[in-house]
Amino acid sequence: MKVFDLHCGQGHIFEGWFGSEADYRDQQQRGLLQCPLCGDGTIAKGLSAPRLNLGAAAPQSAKTAEIPTPVATLPDSAPEKLRAMQAAWLQLSRQLARSSEDVGTRFAEQALAMHRGEQEEKSIRGQATPEQARELVEEGVPILPLALPKGSGETLQ
Repeated sequence: MKVFDLHCGQGHIFEGWFGSEADYRDQQQRGLLQCPLCGDGTIAKGLSAPRLNLGAAAPQSAKTAEIPTPVATLPDSAPEKLRAMQAAWLQLSRQLARSSEDVGTRFAEQALAMHRGEQEEKSIRGQATPEQARELVEEGVPILPLALPKGSGETLQ
């Protein structure tokens, strides 16, 4: 199994797992790779350091293994901060996708109907034009513009 650091044309960094270098190249040539954060299909492989286990100490048993304590600060390096923010956003977008219904271009219509009590309230997501979003806000409909990655409700494999 090969794990590569990949990045899209927008600068998002993420991991890709492939059976081999040839599998990576094949998927890239067929246009199957896309950024899990923004859906960009312009994917390039970054530098990846191999993990070599040469003479490392044997892992501790589960009973004596120390559980890391979460910390409240982000790492000092910018790439690590970026990765942490990307991972958090991807996790949140998947949670939002799982807990809401995608109503597509009917978003404005359904949000307004729920606001007026004409339809049962539920969590929805979809697309609205800037004009529709403005009308919803003026009507007092609580909406939040989100740029959910394409395929948020799906697994990456």
